[in-house]
Amino acid sequence: MANHPVRQFQVRTHATSEMLDITEQIEQAAADSGVTNGYVIAFVAHTTAAVTINENADPDVKHDMLTKLEALVPRHETYYRHAEGNSDSHVKASMFGQSVTVLLERGRLLLGQWQGVYLCEFDGPRPRSVLVKVVET
Repeated sequence: MANHPVRQFQVRTHATSEMLDITEQIEQAAADSGVTNGYVIAFVAHTTAAVTINENADPDVKHDMLTKLEALVPRHETYYRHAEGNSDSHVKASMFGQSVTVLLERGRLLLGQWQGVYLCEFDGPRPRSVLVKVVET
């Protein structure tokens, strides 16, 4: 296995909560690495943001996900103790996780027909960094 450097790209979010499709940026990082077979890890080094894979054909899926998440973990609750006032963001990010792994074959991400990789913002708007590690197998 060859060792390839971690690549990084920035994403500017525009709302308190949103899901931004970052599939193209991850595909570009994989292509830039020159690796044709292996896997790609996308990681967000933030405690109030996450990365997930979901449908990218119908924008209503993002709406439904964020709406349900807000119902499950409301922004303002009387029992939150975290002084910064963003406890819900930490909970939501932990529910989704900070990384995804996608197989890479013949230089292409092996995502399903309707799948995309999303940066999930829960405490925006703000700039976010996404780290991508491409591993050759």
